Amino acid sequence: MFLCLLLVLLLVCSTQANQFLGTVMSYYPGNTNANGSVTVDLRYRLNFQNCTNLSWECLSGNCGNESLVAVFEYMESNEEWCKTEGIFTRQVPSNAPFQLWLNGGHWIDSITNGIVNSRAVTLVELRNRSDIGKANSSPQTSIIAAVRVPSNCQRNFSLLAFDPDGDNVQCRYGNTSLSECNPCTAPSVISLSSSCSLSFSPTSSSNEGPYAVQLVMEDFPTQTITLTQTDGTQTTLTPEDAISKIPVQFVLWVDPPAPSCTEGLYLPVFVSPTPPNRAQLYTSVFRFVEINIQAEANISTISELLVSVRFNIISMTLGPGQFRLLWTPSVEESGRSYPICFLVTAIHNLSTFNSDLRCVIVTVINGTTTSATTPASTTPTDTTTGTTTSATTPASTTSTDTTTNTTTSATTPASTTSTDTTTNTTTSATTPASTTSTDTTTNTTTSATTPASTTSTGPTTNTTTSATTPASTTSTDVIGLRVKVSSTYQLSNNQVLSYIQQVKNSLMISGLPDFSVNIVSNSAAETTVPSSLA
Repeated sequence: MFLCLLLVLLLVCSTQANQFLGTVMSYYPGNTNANGSVTVDLRYRLNFQNCTNLSWECLSGNCGNESLVAVFEYMESNEEWCKTEGIFTRQVPSNAPFQLWLNGGHWIDSITNGIVNSRAVTLVELRNRSDIGKANSSPQTSIIAAVRVPSNCQRNFSLLAFDPDGDNVQCRYGNTSLSECNPCTAPSVISLSSSCSLSFSPTSSSNEGPYAVQLVMEDFPTQTITLTQTDGTQTTLTPEDAISKIPVQFVLWVDPPAPSCTEGLYLPVFVSPTPPNRAQLYTSVFRFVEINIQAEANISTISELLVSVRFNIISMTLGPGQFRLLWTPSVEESGRSYPICFLVTAIHNLSTFNSDLRCVIVTVINGTTTSATTPASTTPTDTTTGTTTSATTPASTTSTDTTTNTTTSATTPASTTSTDTTTNTTTSATTPASTTSTDTTTNTTTSATTPASTTSTGPTTNTTTSATTPASTTSTDVIGLRVKVSSTYQLSNNQVLSYIQQVKNSLMISGLPDFSVNIVSNSAAETTVPSSLA
C-alpha cells in the first residue's frame, strides 16, 4: 500500500511567468472587538503551471490590516500545475463591506477564448444579518485547476455550491464592468445554469484547446433581511439581492476525441464506496474524516487521484483505482465547513481522460463526539473513542446509536509476549515569515490486546459478550516516537498538535495499535504544547 503523507509540503519554485490556472476564495467572519473593529478569516487557492503567489489587494472599501497565517505550495505529482493555498486574517475598523481583488497575473498560453490577463474579485460582507443574528459567511466551493473533456463527448459538471448560512447559492459568468475578470469572455463550448452546473456538448476539433472559465458564485437570502452596520446604518436586501460573492476560476481543456464516450471504458467512472457529489459529512476537532474513493476503467489505465485541497490532507493509494483521503480538523476549524473536490485520471496511448468531478463538504462540529449522517462509503473515524455514525444508502440503512451499550470482557492467560518497537518520523513544514524551529519529542507507550470477538450492535440493542482469548496474548510496546516539526513561521499550539495528530493517524492506519502521546518540547521556541494527546 502506497502512503502519500501530505502534512505540509513546500517546494522551491521557479520565478518564471506565473501561467495562471484559476482561483477560488472564501471567508468566515471572526470576532467583533470592543472598539467596533472586526476580524475576518479568508482562505484562497491559486493554481499555476509554475509555483508563485499573487497577492490579494484592496479594491474598494476599508480593507483594514492583513495578518498572514500560512501559505502552502504543492506541485501535483504529474507536474502539470502548482497549487498555492493561503490562509490570512484581516482586521477592519468596522463591519462595512469591502472588496479584495487578484490582479496582474497571466493565464496559460493559447487560451482559446482569448483571455490573457488574470483578475478575480471577492466581496466581503460583515454587517449583522437580521435573519441569523450575525455576520454573513461566504458560499463554499472548490475546483480542480484543469478539467479535461473529450471533444466528442457530452459531459456535465455540477460544482459544489454550499452556504453555511443556508442561503441560496447561484453562479454566473464574471462581469468585465465590475472588474471581476479582464476580460470576462465566456467559453463558447459550455453552458452554465444558475445552480452552478456546467454542460459541455460535443464540438468540432477546431474548438479543441484550453478555455478560461471565470465564474462568480453569490449567496442570496431566502427572505428579505436587514444588514446593520456598526454605526447603526441599515440596508435592506431582498431574495434577489446578492449578499457576497467569491471567484471560481479554472481551465476547461477540450481534448481530441475519445474512442468511446461510454463511462467505464476510457473515461473513468466512480463506483461504490465513492460518496455522491455534494455529500455533506460531519466530524469534530482532532477526529479524522475518511473518504474512500474507487474508480474503474476497463480499457484505459487509472493513473492518479487529483484533489482540490492539499493542506493537512493525507492521500493514500490503496490499489488500482482505489484511494483514501483523510483529514483531521484543528481547533481553529471548529464550527466551520470545508469543501473537498476530486477526480480520477486515466491514460491510454498517451491520451488522458478525466472522470466526472465529485465534491463533498465536511462540517466540523463543536465537541469531540459526533453523530453524523454520511454516505455509507465515507466514515468519520474517532481516533480516541468508538466511532459514532449514521450511514444511509439507497438500498438499506445502517446506524449505530450512541445509546447502545456494548460490553466485551476477555480472559487472558498468565503468560504474555512483549515486543518493543521504535519508530522515527520526521515532518518538515515550511511557510513564510519569521523563523522558528520546534523540536518535539514524543514518548509513547502502547499496550494493545486483541479482542477475542467482534460485536455488531443495532440502534436499540444492548449486547454483552464474554470471550476467552487464545492461549497466548501478544503486547506491542512502542517505546519512542520522535517527531520534529520545523517551520520558518511561528506555529500555534493547535497547529503543532494538529500535525502530530496527523502523524499518529497515519501510523494507526498503517497498522500500529491505538496509542496515547506524551509531548515534551526540547526546543527554545516559546510555543508550549499540551503534555498529552490521547
